[in-house]
Amino acid sequence: MVLGEIFERFVEQSPICVMQRAVMENVFSPAKLDAIFHTAAVAQYERELLFSTLVDVTSLVVCRITPSIHAAYVRLRDRIPVSVKALYDKLSHVELSTARALVQHTASTVGTLIERMKGCRAPLLPGFRVRILDGNHLSGSEHRLGVLRGTAAGALPGQALVLLDPQRMIIEDVILCEDGHAQERSLLDQVLPILQPRDLVIDDRNFCTISFLFGIAQRQARFITRQHGRMPWQSRGQPRYLGKCETGRVYEQAVVLVDRATGRELKLRRITVKLKKPTRDGDTEIHLLTNLSAKVKAVRVATLYLKRWTLETAFQELTVHLRCELNTLGYPKAALFAFCVALSCYNLLAAVKGALRGVHGEPTVEKKLSNFHLTEEISGVYRGMMIALPPEQWEIFQAISQTELAKTLRRWAQRIDLGNYRKHPRGPKKPRPARPNAKFHHVSTKKLLEEKRLRQKRKQLVAKKAGP
Repeated sequence: MVLGEIFERFVEQSPICVMQRAVMENVFSPAKLDAIFHTAAVAQYERELLFSTLVDVTSLVVCRITPSIHAAYVRLRDRIPVSVKALYDKLSHVELSTARALVQHTASTVGTLIERMKGCRAPLLPGFRVRILDGNHLSGSEHRLGVLRGTAAGALPGQALVLLDPQRMIIEDVILCEDGHAQERSLLDQVLPILQPRDLVIDDRNFCTISFLFGIAQRQARFITRQHGRMPWQSRGQPRYLGKCETGRVYEQAVVLVDRATGRELKLRRITVKLKKPTRDGDTEIHLLTNLSAKVKAVRVATLYLKRWTLETAFQELTVHLRCELNTLGYPKAALFAFCVALSCYNLLAAVKGALRGVHGEPTVEKKLSNFHLTEEISGVYRGMMIALPPEQWEIFQAISQTELAKTLRRWAQRIDLGNYRKHPRGPKKPRPARPNAKFHHVSTKKLLEEKRLRQKRKQLVAKKAGP
C-alpha cells in the first residue's frame, strides 16, 4: 500500500498515531456508524446532523485532541451543517440503545481484528470465556442546567455496568442507566441475557445477590464473586487449608445457597483467603463464592479473583489517558454517550496494542509498554498529522478488509521502537510521615531545604570529631 512520501514519514516517526487513525477510520467509517444508528435508534432521527458526525466530534474530546465539545465544533465547523446549539441538543438526545450499540460494534470489529493479528492474551482459564464485571458512576457535572443551579450537591449524570474481555482486553458490552443514584444491582437483570454457557463472570461483592447468582447458574455459566455479608448460606463441611496464593492462605469448604422465596438451593464452593495484609476497609480475610467444579483448584480461584483489578485498571486508563467523563455535559444521555465513545476509543487503542502483542509478544507489551506514552503521542501528534494528511487521504482505510488491515498494522508494529514507550515504574511507596499541626498556614520551601542542609552539615562535623 503506497500512500505517499509524507504518509511514510509519519509511519516512520510516529507509527502509533498512524495505526490509531487507520483503525479509527475503518471502525468509525461514516457508513458503518450511520448504519448502527438506523439499526439501534428507536425514536431519534437524522436530518442534517449525522450520527457519525457526533462520534467524530466527541472522539476528538475523548482522545484529548481538543479540550471541549465546543472547541471540536469550531475545528470541524466546515463539516457540521448545524449550529453549536443544535449539536449540543442532538447530543442530549442520543438514546442509550444507540450508545450501547456503538460499544458493541467496536468490540466485535476490534475483537476480530485482534484475533487476526494473533494479539490475544493468554486465556485466564482455558475452556471458559472469562468476563470481568464492574460498575462506574460518572462524576459530577458542572451546574449548567437550570435545575442544577439551585443546589450545591454534585450532579451525577448517570452510571454504567461494564463487561471486560481480559483475553483481548476490550470492553465487550455496557449497561447504561441515566439515574446516577440508582443501585447497581438494579441493572443486573440486563446482564444475564448477555451470558452464554461456559462463560465465567468475575465480580465484586456488590453484585453478590441471590437472583444474580441463581440466574448465572441457570444460564449454565460460572461465577467467582466476593461474598456479601448478608448472603444466606449454609455450611456443608469444615474449611480445609489448601495452600497459599499471592495475598494469603487459602481455605475451602462446601456450602449451599438458599433462595428463601422459592426454596431453591445452589451448591457452591466457599473459598476463604486469610490475608497477609488487611484491606483498606480493615478486612483480614475475604470469602469467595464459586460454582466452578473442583477441577479448578481453590488457589487458582483466588488468583483469578485478583484479575478483577484488570477492569479497575481499564477504568483508570479511561480517566487518566482518555477523557471518559465530560463535566460540561450535564444531560444524562449526552454524558453516557460520551462515556460510550470513550469505551469505543479504548477498544480502538486495544487494537493497536493487540498488533504490538502479535509482533513483540505479550510479556514485552504487558510489562514494558506505557499506556501513558502511547496516548500522549497520539494526542500530541494527531493534530499536526491531520493537517499534513487531511481526512480524504485516509478514506482508503474505510473499505479495506480486516485481513488486509491486520497485515498492515502488524507491518507498522514491526517498525516501532518500544523503548520510546517504556514504562518507568516507581519503587514501593514509603509510609507517610506524621505531620504535626502547623502553626502557620504557609511555609517557605527554600527555608526548609536550608534547614535540612544545615542539619546534614552538623551531622558531618560531629562524625569527623568522633573519628573512626
